[in-house]
Amino acid sequence: MKKEKIKKLFSNLCCSNCKSDFDEESIEVVRDEGDLKVIKLRCQNCGKSFGIAFLGEANVEIKNYEPFVVQQGEEPITYDDVIDAHRFIQSLDEHWQDYLPDDYQ
Repeated sequence: MKKEKIKKLFSNLCCSNCKSDFDEESIEVVRDEGDLKVIKLRCQNCGKSFGIAFLGEANVEIKNYEPFVVQQGEEPITYDDVIDAHRFIQSLDEHWQDYLPDDYQ
């Protein structure tokens, strides 16, 4: 996914703080691993940061889709769960795909 495609994703959006349009300078590619891009989005007018986004390209066909149903008795996600997930994502290296189930590779 080239930067032009990324820019196009944000071309019809504007900053929720100052209503300025995002431009090419608003998008910073933090990590580029071929089909996966990690980007930062920041308003160039007021400086508001919109965080990090993971953008990927894949030719994945979804078959037999069934909506996710939360089972009764399951515990809700806690702050510690979110922090653990954040630390795990931060620790990924160029071999991040090794963590995916074989069905997705």
